[in-house]
Amino acid sequence: MADTSTDSGQMDAGIDLSQFYQVFFEEAGENLDQMEQLLLGLDLTEADDEELNAIFRCAHSIKGGAATFGFADVAELTHQMETLLDKLRRHELAPNNSMVDVLLASGDALKAMLGRHQGVNSDVIDTTELLSNIRAFVAGEVPPPVVASAPVKAEPVPQAAAAPVAVASAAPATQAAPTTGQRTVELQVGPLSNPAQADNLIDLFKEITDLGTISALPDDPALPGVRRFTVSTASAESDLLDLFTFHVAREQVKFLALGATPQAGATDAGYGFFDPDEDRPGPPVEAPGYGFFDNAPGAPAQTAPKAASSAEPVVAKPLAAKQPAAAKAEKPQAALEASTIRVSVEKVDQLINLVGELVITQAMLAQNSRGLDPVLYQQLTSGLTDLDRNTRDLQEAVMSIRMIPMSTVFSRFPRMLRDLANKLGKKVELVMQGEATELDKGLVEKITDPLTHLVRNSCDHGIEMPADRLAKGKSEVGTITLAASHQGGSIVIEVRDDGRGLNRDKLIKKAREKGIDAPDTMTDSEVWNLIFAPGFSTAEEVTDVSGRGVGMDVVKKNIASLGGTVEIDSAEGYGMRVSVRLPLTLAIMDGMSVGVGEEVYILPLSSVVESFQVNAEMVKTIGGSGRVVEVRDEYMPVVELEKVFQVPRFDWEHTSGIMVVVEAESGRVAMLVDELLGQQQVVVKNLESNYRKVNDVSGATIMGDGRVALILDVGALVRRSRH
Repeated sequence: MADTSTDSGQMDAGIDLSQFYQVFFEEAGENLDQMEQLLLGLDLTEADDEELNAIFRCAHSIKGGAATFGFADVAELTHQMETLLDKLRRHELAPNNSMVDVLLASGDALKAMLGRHQGVNSDVIDTTELLSNIRAFVAGEVPPPVVASAPVKAEPVPQAAAAPVAVASAAPATQAAPTTGQRTVELQVGPLSNPAQADNLIDLFKEITDLGTISALPDDPALPGVRRFTVSTASAESDLLDLFTFHVAREQVKFLALGATPQAGATDAGYGFFDPDEDRPGPPVEAPGYGFFDNAPGAPAQTAPKAASSAEPVVAKPLAAKQPAAAKAEKPQAALEASTIRVSVEKVDQLINLVGELVITQAMLAQNSRGLDPVLYQQLTSGLTDLDRNTRDLQEAVMSIRMIPMSTVFSRFPRMLRDLANKLGKKVELVMQGEATELDKGLVEKITDPLTHLVRNSCDHGIEMPADRLAKGKSEVGTITLAASHQGGSIVIEVRDDGRGLNRDKLIKKAREKGIDAPDTMTDSEVWNLIFAPGFSTAEEVTDVSGRGVGMDVVKKNIASLGGTVEIDSAEGYGMRVSVRLPLTLAIMDGMSVGVGEEVYILPLSSVVESFQVNAEMVKTIGGSGRVVEVRDEYMPVVELEKVFQVPRFDWEHTSGIMVVVEAESGRVAMLVDELLGQQQVVVKNLESNYRKVNDVSGATIMGDGRVALILDVGALVRRSRH
């Protein structure tokens, strides 16, 4: 197949459609994602007409764009998918699991093809088997089962020069013969309020010479406002239509046999280009092309065409089958999409950085104005108060731009679980809760891999085989639940399953085999945390799914790097729950500033439990070096920030008398500080990229007076206290 990824968008003159490539690729990606979600949620026993129509529209949108831009391989596959989906939505075929498998595999192939045209990969995808299976389903046959895997790579097939954009007339490698040929047809455009508008089509043929030739015909008095042309072309009518709609409405274009007149009653514009959502009255009409052009990319060759009268249009007859009213529910979506705008992430990040600098400047002004007399400078202090409020509102509004719903992450798991459960021979149902909960885009991208591992773990290790579940009195279908919720200033994501749970004795035995200290006196929580040890695995054998002991330790490390924590709860025989707690954003955080000597440190407010005055009797020394403090009959390790960061002292007489209790990674420590300076929002700056990695420090911020304050890594300090 000719590679259209580089030259397909370049014209000999005038029009360069490459400027629209990015929009097409983004919209095609969204349509593929939507189609996958709809296919996975399809009730095969009683398929919903609205869902089938929505799936059809996804494929139709991709095909239209692909034909316009000359991506013939994408147009070929989507056209065949359209044919199958059209039979499904008209209830000529009943959907089954094998059809869903083929359509999902076709979606994977389309993603790979689009990636190739984008330049992401250079592999040519062999769709021969997929096309064969789809055609078999359309014919009512049962093809061999499809293995859900990545599309097979194929060697590029040598071809002649690449097809020009929007023509897509070169036959794909999987086609037996081209389905288009040089022919002359009559083109009618209108009725138009301004007949001169049709002159754009003449200019189009002049600029794209490969389209063929066009010449004007005399106007017909019986067709007021309609322009008539003779078109000689080898291009498919569907491709011409996609090009023409840049200048005139799709419903205003008709293709007729040369010299033909419209049939009685066939006054609707389009002749085969009707909106699939609209109801059309009239008796059913046999339509071999299912509402599409016979010579569109991928259309089957007609071996025994019916004799057509001179008045019959060249293209397939319009569908007269009545579409369900529910299919029209998608119409308002266009208005919804029109209210959004695509903006690059770089622009949003730049905006957030500028707002961060504004927050720092506002803090500096607020600090410098504290010594002013509010009576003498009433107008100034009032303005600074307004600036404080407006800055906070602006900051929250800008941060909300980067917040995206968790459904973006959750949406990839239904397909993954479906394939994994089929591979393992298990029956699994996925339940998703709190999909509307929002999280910063930067965190969403980084939390996806850890969550993927946790979900795979639940399916592989947690959920039992159907026979084992029935023997235990459970339903043969296991349930994995993904839940997200806001708790305080954090987001909590839970992965739960109703499988076998963790076995305490097995974990302790495995830990001892690995040389890990695991006494019988360990609490359940400590035993569950053993699975986070590097190289730890309870799998009896290594498979391509799991068992190598690489994963859970990386999961915890990745979550900790995001300022988050992970906790495990389990009951043997009933299931397991993994809770991941993350800050809502990494850019701006609420913090408590504390002073030690002349230095200022920031503690994440979400980690602060309490603070109190301390006296000498409350602190005990253990082991000759470690110190603990007793708080309500509980002993906590004491972390002296003065010693940890070697803070220089000039007031030798001073002794620290305040402790701040912080919590992280299921542990608490008491930090000894000189004073509490207050609570404030701080702009987080990456210290490692601006300076270097500093132990026990997660970042830095600029204070109102221009000084740099270090943001402490509470998790690292808790781990430090344990050793």
